[in-house]
Amino acid sequence: MAFGAALRVFFHSSLHTPHSAFVRTGIALGSNLGDRLANLAAGREAVLHIPGISAPVQSGVYETEPVGTGPDAGPFLNAVIEVGFTGDPLALLAALRSIESALGRPTRHPRNAPRTLDLDILYAGDLVLHDDPLILPHPRLHLRRFVLAPLNDIRPDLRLPGQPRSVAELLASLGDPAAVTLFAATW
Repeated sequence: MAFGAALRVFFHSSLHTPHSAFVRTGIALGSNLGDRLANLAAGREAVLHIPGISAPVQSGVYETEPVGTGPDAGPFLNAVIEVGFTGDPLALLAALRSIESALGRPTRHPRNAPRTLDLDILYAGDLVLHDDPLILPHPRLHLRRFVLAPLNDIRPDLRLPGQPRSVAELLASLGDPAAVTLFAATW
């Protein structure tokens, strides 16, 4: 894949740091423009070509109502992948932003605007980070059914730093009324 090769070369030096540790890292994928499933698959494949990424596990794909968007926004497809990652989380964020851009998301966009692809780091092991532009664990993860449902597919027992409840417990207790429906078990 030419895109993956270009990404590997571009980010090789910034993703590997001498003090990087291998951590399980959760990444949310979302799309509500164009061929949504193809966008998620292309995003997943590009992520898997980032240096320092290994051992992926993926959820099913869920169709969800848009949250916090305008009335004309279409439904989203959402999924979560968990990968092994060795590198700097801020460099990973930069790589994810480059993938979004390469797959059609404008670099500058209104908050919660419709998008071809959205990639968010949910967590990186036990790391707690408050460094603009990255906060880990993701500050709204525990409030979002469209993230918790796919994450529950792969890590129901996961307890995030600072969170006493597991992903399954968070999902079960969520008051969020947004509809989340399994769209594809495999992709």
